[in-house]
Amino acid sequence: MTPTTDSSHVANASPGTSRWPLGGLLVLAGAAFVTILTEALPAGVLPVMSADLHVTEARAGLLVTVYALAAAVTAIPVTAWTLIVPRRTLLVALLLGFAATNAVTAVSVDFTLTLGARIVSGVFAGLLWAMVPAYAARLAPERSGKAIATALAGMTVGLSLGIPAGTALGGLIGWRWTFGLLTVLALTLAAAALRRLPQLSGERARRGGGLLSTIRTPGIAAINTASIATVLGFYVLYTYIAPFVERAGLGVGTGTVLFVFGLGSMGGVWVAGVTADRRLRTATLGLLALATLCLASFGLFAQSTVAVLLGALLWGGTHGGIPTLMQTAGVRAAPQDPDTANSLWVTGWNIGMAGGSLLGAAVLTGAGTSALPWAASALLAVSVLTAALARRNGFPPPNRQVRPTC
Repeated sequence: MTPTTDSSHVANASPGTSRWPLGGLLVLAGAAFVTILTEALPAGVLPVMSADLHVTEARAGLLVTVYALAAAVTAIPVTAWTLIVPRRTLLVALLLGFAATNAVTAVSVDFTLTLGARIVSGVFAGLLWAMVPAYAARLAPERSGKAIATALAGMTVGLSLGIPAGTALGGLIGWRWTFGLLTVLALTLAAAALRRLPQLSGERARRGGGLLSTIRTPGIAAINTASIATVLGFYVLYTYIAPFVERAGLGVGTGTVLFVFGLGSMGGVWVAGVTADRRLRTATLGLLALATLCLASFGLFAQSTVAVLLGALLWGGTHGGIPTLMQTAGVRAAPQDPDTANSLWVTGWNIGMAGGSLLGAAVLTGAGTSALPWAASALLAVSVLTAALARRNGFPPPNRQVRPTC
């Protein structure tokens, strides 16, 4: 089936769609920022959270695990159930939901209640990650790649700067007050969304649409296979970067390596923004190949501080750019079902994160830290091969993206 553009996606777009909708895109970036901080902040304050909730650190780690699992399990069905809901209405509801669950987390003294709030937050996260790229693309249909990169920059900033800052803030004012600030931020963004974002329609029911139709769309299988192989490879090493750095005997610590990685991630978002609209396939293959080489370099030059820091910087760049390029490819390959296409990506990405961590643990136990980069680079090589064989179906040119009908 050849993808066709569905006019319902742009029926309610504002007349000024040719203008760059910076305000609306920044709201979407803010929503991504809140989502990623909500997900990862417990990892940074885990010791004090576990003490306050009277559980072991191992059990408190479930606060991160259940969030990711909830997003992975529910992204596809919940996205399908909410397709008909107008996009701004749904985004505001999700932001209010994050405000509510973070408020519960901030005041709860019962671990079970906190865990329940985290599960609900994960459901919200899976839906938000599925809708934000498609929403961004509809705000600027002629420059959808740049729009998606701008919106997803909130995720990268959150990972590279927000989580370290949130962890430090948790040490200064306490983790409960930090979650309280996330609650306020979510409420502020909900108000901003009502002012800055147009009320775009949800999807209309149509014959032949839905999940199975999207899965059968040419290119979607290749995009998601390449994405899963990529995130598996990334998290085989990223999850265990601390023992890798410590046992390499470098002149810097894990914190420095991760900071350099974060700087590279922000650069990667910029690269994705300037290449996604005109050089999507070339940029994707280039970043995947670069990631493969970076991970292999960790295996070759593990004892070199300069090589590891340079590798971390470039690897961070690929980590910042590849998700944006992959999600742009999904929106273009399935313009009639962009939210559904992205829900598949969200599910695969979260499964890949969990699978990469488990695989990394097996490699670490069986062969040690020196084998981690080689396992990671092998998986990235699979991703490069998959994307290369997909040809243009997997990474279509701009004329396959959603265009306005007015």
